[in-house]
Amino acid sequence: MKHLFIALILLLSNPVHALAWQESPEVGKLFADAGLQGTFVLYDADADRLIGHDRIRAETRFVPVSTFKIPHSLIGLAMGAVKNVDEVLPYGGKPQPFKAWEQDMGLREAIKASNIPVYQELARRIGLQRMRDGLDRLDYGNAEIGAVVDDFWLLGPLKISAVEQTRFLVRLARDELPFPKEIQAAVREIVRLEQGDGWTLYGKTGWADAPNPGLGWWVGWVIKENHPYGFALNIDMTQPSDAAKRIELGKASLKALGVL
Repeated sequence: MKHLFIALILLLSNPVHALAWQESPEVGKLFADAGLQGTFVLYDADADRLIGHDRIRAETRFVPVSTFKIPHSLIGLAMGAVKNVDEVLPYGGKPQPFKAWEQDMGLREAIKASNIPVYQELARRIGLQRMRDGLDRLDYGNAEIGAVVDDFWLLGPLKISAVEQTRFLVRLARDELPFPKEIQAAVREIVRLEQGDGWTLYGKTGWADAPNPGLGWWVGWVIKENHPYGFALNIDMTQPSDAAKRIELGKASLKALGVL
């Protein structure tokens, strides 16, 4: 009940919520059929309209986990902590939960591998004050990073809602962020996933495995016939096999809404 009350207060107090919202029965059915609790939201930037499933959850902030690698890359490049997306950063030499992370790599590779230690090194190079400045400029979620520079997007206090994710990503898609255009273009390039008939898909996953249930994200945007559509999905994850469902359910939702 407390969660619902807080969410309702957010709905009334945040100007983002002035956007028209349309609940999609088709997307709701996809979640029900998958047996998953979560939200999906699509931001039609040209119509300035939101459509999706579970508005209350779509307006609720969660830790961004590895979806933060998108603004993180922007800030790192803009602050000069890394020269370009191919400059190699060290992972630190310690054993990692995934062998793919036990490699030095540039951001182009690291964002695809979701290499946490490489991005933690980038965060330390950026430093607390420049990270705060970057997040303030991007107007990203609650913009809170606390006193530890290399885990705030994994453990908090940084949080962002699905709706806020979509609006941030559309600004990136449109070259509207307050960073140099060449930096925005470089980050768009490294999160491009695939192309189809008249569309291009960009995205990044995220996964927090604790507390139980864990949290799964998939966020991004689609350019279809030169029109940007931002999207964000987050779900409760109770078992490792739920990880694959993030993109599966996200793509199914995009297809149901006629974007893919």
